[in-house]
Amino acid sequence: MTMMRGLWTAANRAILINAGSLIATTAVTAGLGFVYWLVAARGFSPGAVGLASASISAMTLLAYGGMLGLGTMLMGELPRQRGRESSLISTAVLLSGLAGGVLGLLFAVLAPVVSTDFRPLQATPEAIAVFAVGVALTSATLVADQALIGLLFGGLQLGRNAVFAVVKLGALVLVSLWLKQRTGMTIYETWIVGNLLSLAMLVALGSARGWFHLGARPQWSALRGLRRSALGHHGLNLALQFPVLALPIVVTTTLTAAFNAYFYVAWMVALSFVWVAPAALCLVLYTVSSKTPALLGRAIRFTLAVSLLVGVLANILLPVIGDPILHLFGGTYASHAGPALRILVLAVFPLIIKDHFVSLCRIDRRLGKATMLIAAGGFLELTGAAVGAHVGGLWGLCLGWAAVICVEAALMAPAVYRAAVTDRPRQLESWLRPAPVEAER
Repeated sequence: MTMMRGLWTAANRAILINAGSLIATTAVTAGLGFVYWLVAARGFSPGAVGLASASISAMTLLAYGGMLGLGTMLMGELPRQRGRESSLISTAVLLSGLAGGVLGLLFAVLAPVVSTDFRPLQATPEAIAVFAVGVALTSATLVADQALIGLLFGGLQLGRNAVFAVVKLGALVLVSLWLKQRTGMTIYETWIVGNLLSLAMLVALGSARGWFHLGARPQWSALRGLRRSALGHHGLNLALQFPVLALPIVVTTTLTAAFNAYFYVAWMVALSFVWVAPAALCLVLYTVSSKTPALLGRAIRFTLAVSLLVGVLANILLPVIGDPILHLFGGTYASHAGPALRILVLAVFPLIIKDHFVSLCRIDRRLGKATMLIAAGGFLELTGAAVGAHVGGLWGLCLGWAAVICVEAALMAPAVYRAAVTDRPRQLESWLRPAPVEAER
């Protein structure tokens, strides 16, 4: 009942609405993405689809590198930078677009040297430019999305992603019907069209309503005092992504590529149905608590309660609906990935602690120490997964990974507990030491 009454406070409503927009964005882009690739498979050759999917994966990875931590930095800084929102956003969007464009240009020139499959990317100067523009636009829109969460405009962020998904799907349908020469780069170009139109919608709507002006003149001096913060967030983001990107490699090298397919499906089901909600809540917690630090204790109690509720419900429902979901991919997926999925769903509880700890570190700007701790934990996660794979196959791999996550959560829990039991902002200078006890008068 206390949690239900808390739903109606302004801060908690902001957390729910904006976290809900992030979850809905995942659902919309995943659903329309499935239809998108179905249309691509029907209208294009397998070689074209293969080149497009590889190019889009490379584009996404490079775009995250081009963000330079600016999006995460804006989420915490915009609430503190009243009157400077438009200039900060336009500067960060432009800078991330330039960084993404440079990375895309280098990849288009160098990747064909490593793999001949990427030769179409450098077939002509126009092809190189197209790939670079795609990376630049993706970096810029990702930063813009996180800036919208920083402004607590989650609905607008959801709208931009919905426009992007619908426009690229419509463009793909049109080119598959009208164009005779259809290549992998044709598919890639529909992503550029979707990003351009969704970004134009964002600029027009934000300017018309007076919320912000993405077209405001960039002021490089606006980032002068924030560069260190942006790089700190970038380092922490990379440390968080490192084990996620490396785990499939561990699965493939310690087991087989087939087991990696089973693991990937189980991982994506756990991520899409269970882990996404606590992660979204913690991301918005960072923004709301940066805006009103005095509400940190109350807000973190609320996000912990909702996250734990999601975890309990998921562990009740997934054993029932998990096998039917896995059977959609084939009978072998259900038999091999089923036990792994149960372990991954149980891991939501230590992941809730880890996600909240990361948000606290961002709020208190303890990014350097957090990065070292998260990076060390990521290395141990991969080690635990590799050892578990040698002992118990795929089931053992997931169990070894989850065991390390539990150890990390045990070390991080005291800081999360201390933040939750107080209603005033507190620095995380002593993560692993108990809070000092005041002497009796």
